[in-house]
Amino acid sequence: MTQITEPAAPPGAGIVLRALRLAFAALGILALAWIPVRNLDVDAFSTANYFSYFTILSNVLAVIVLAGGALADPRSTAWQLLRGATTVYMVITGIIYAVLLANVDVMLQDEWINALLHRILPLVLLADWLIAPPRRPIDDKSSLAFLAFPLLYGAYTLVRGPIVDWYPYPFLDPREDGYLQLAIGLVVLLIAMVFMSLAVNVAGRIAARWRYGRPAPSRLLGG
Repeated sequence: MTQITEPAAPPGAGIVLRALRLAFAALGILALAWIPVRNLDVDAFSTANYFSYFTILSNVLAVIVLAGGALADPRSTAWQLLRGATTVYMVITGIIYAVLLANVDVMLQDEWINALLHRILPLVLLADWLIAPPRRPIDDKSSLAFLAFPLLYGAYTLVRGPIVDWYPYPFLDPREDGYLQLAIGLVVLLIAMVFMSLAVNVAGRIAARWRYGRPAPSRLLGG
């Protein structure tokens, strides 16, 4: 796969964008580290459980993407695909939280951490994707391939859950309503994630057309 580059942004805009990325990456690192560090001496706290939340994993990726974009701003195909995938995961995090988890205890009792990881950073990643979209659009096949990670996460959770008798989210917990109800819910969730992934991709294409003008007539990223 050949490397594809993007035209450089105006110097002033690039500096501002990088500074904002770095600031939000620092906030993300602080939020992600705060709860584990604060609970180092708490026997009931499980680091393994903490890093078994999709919110935490998606935000770790978000911090990596924001920090990488701030410090190096890579233009390679692989990096743009990582940006796209991470944006999808953060959009999933934000929407699923708003629809299913807003009134559920998900281990984030600190309101500023809860707001940052579930609301603010998902919006930041989406805004970053729209402000600085990849020059070449990503094809739909690649955007659907982004969902491999949520699928692997779901499989990991369902395998680990019975072993440790703990599930991170009610919609992944079969103990109350059984596996049939769980399966129906997961199918609906998967369909929703497909639409989210495609929507993020389409939004990036529209943003690229608006920022860069008519797309170059070469192949799509991932194609």
